[in-house]
Amino acid sequence: MALLDLNVENSDRRARVELQGELDISSAARVEEQIEALQSEGLDLLVLDLRGLSFMDSTGLRLVVRTDEAARAEGTSFVIVRGPEAVHRVFEIVGLADRLQFADEPPV
Repeated sequence: MALLDLNVENSDRRARVELQGELDISSAARVEEQIEALQSEGLDLLVLDLRGLSFMDSTGLRLVVRTDEAARAEGTSFVIVRGPEAVHRVFEIVGLADRLQFADEPPV
């Protein structure tokens, strides 16, 4: 069974979702529900922090793409804090590393 810890910081229309563990088919729905709840509040900035991930599958990748699309539709800035090389490589393989907004650290 995959384990995923999720931590959310939310204030002043800025939210950061920090993930620790494995983002896969068994955990993506919980992350997606949390992100949708935050987006429904009307955010200026949404940060998805992948630094604590040890694994991400195609389900996690789809979640990130859907989150990016929803943020664009709502006019929310969406920043992904780059995960470890094994996780970031998934974005590179499918050609999304240049299409999505990545940062090495969470925006201040």
